[in-house]
Amino acid sequence: HEQLLKMMEERMMDVEQKLRLVKRLLQDKVNQLKEQLSKNTKADAMVKDLYVENAQLLKALEVTEQRQKTAERKNYLLEEKIANLNRIVKNLASPSFVP
Repeated sequence: HEQLLKMMEERMMDVEQKLRLVKRLLQDKVNQLKEQLSKNTKADAMVKDLYVENAQLLKALEVTEQRQKTAERKNYLLEEKIANLNRIVKNLASPSFVP
C-alpha cells in the first residue's frame, strides 16, 4: 500500500513538473505574441501615416503638374507674341516700308 502511495506521489510530482514546464512555455509564447502584436500595431500606424503622406504628395504633384501646364501655355503665348513682334520689326525695317 505504501509503495503504491509513493508511486502515486512520484507521478503527481512528475505531472506537476510537466505542468510547470508547459505553463512556462505558454507564458513565453504569450510574451512573444504580445511583442509581435506591439510590432504589428506600430507597423499599422506607420502604414497609415505613409498612406496619408502619399495622398498629400499625390495632391502636391497634381498641383505642380497643373502649374507646369499653365506655365507651358503662357510660354507658348509669349513665343507667339515674340514671333509677331519680330515680324512687325522686320516689316518696319524692310526697305519697301515708306512712311
